[in-house]
Amino acid sequence: MATLSSFDSGLPFGDFRALIERLPPLDERAAARVRDDFGRIEKPKTSLGRIERLAGWLAASTGRPPAVRRPVVAIFAGNHGIARHDVSPRPVEATQRFVELATASGAGVNQVCAAHGLGLKLYDLALDLPTADFTMGAAMDERGCAATMAFGIEAVTDGVDLIAVSSIGVGASTAAAAISAAIFGGSGADWVGAGSGADAAMIGRKAETVDHALALHSGHLEDPLEVLRRLGGREFAAIAGTIIAARTQATILLEGFAATAAAAVLHRANPSALDHCLLAYVAATEPGHRQLAEKIGLTPLFDLGMGEGEGTGAALAAGMVKAAALIHSGMHAADTFEIVQKEQAR
Repeated sequence: MATLSSFDSGLPFGDFRALIERLPPLDERAAARVRDDFGRIEKPKTSLGRIERLAGWLAASTGRPPAVRRPVVAIFAGNHGIARHDVSPRPVEATQRFVELATASGAGVNQVCAAHGLGLKLYDLALDLPTADFTMGAAMDERGCAATMAFGIEAVTDGVDLIAVSSIGVGASTAAAAISAAIFGGSGADWVGAGSGADAAMIGRKAETVDHALALHSGHLEDPLEVLRRLGGREFAAIAGTIIAARTQATILLEGFAATAAAAVLHRANPSALDHCLLAYVAATEPGHRQLAEKIGLTPLFDLGMGEGEGTGAALAAGMVKAAALIHSGMHAADTFEIVQKEQAR
């Protein structure tokens, strides 16, 4: 497989290629300490199941005892030129309406964030200027894609230590299917699904749109960042930037086909690029999403039969990870107290 350095041209992607190649490893010793902590606590074996592994993952990703002090849900909103091919039952204006609803605290994600003490950030990625139609050319030019990736880095600020990433964008599931097919092969029909309610005819148009794009861009799909800029959207690029930036500062939770496709681009470039990432769930309406998650080795945290959750699933997953950290710290503190008491009684 070609490496990123093979394509380094000194153009705007150059810095990102270097960052992706040089990602630091996770701290496995920190994870081992968490496993030891749970091992000393008297409880039925496997009683906490994946909760213990979540706490260990937090420690490995941050290099410190599991804790979630400043969690944030980040939702990136973008529009796609391919929407003109009637690939979604929703109008393009639906993206802006969701942003307005969430800004007014009326979306599902707002309620989950309030329940779990999570911050919420909404990013409007030039909704009045959709990306180009990728059946006629690249969705973005290299400079614009790199600038949007850099914008995504801004989500990793102010001491944020857990970022639950989601997106909203009409046409995004078709773009995610195109990226998936470009990276892992297959035709549009292998990756598209009903999404937000597409009927059989619309699903067929989605598959045709993907196939057209794959044929048009076939000479440029060995480079993962070219796949991103040619077939993705601004929300895909921003999420990729957030994932890269978070490697040394925060852990990442992913929600949705689009976010997973953005992650797949980085996985193609460096298979260890997603070691600090977890997947909230796979969309029940997107069979390609489950297939893609399996390809890049991400196991969903839960399955509630949700479609594209528009941040709700990301927030639920953040609450679960936050609870895992609290379970470790509380049980470890209680275990330490018990040990001290026993020592003092001798």
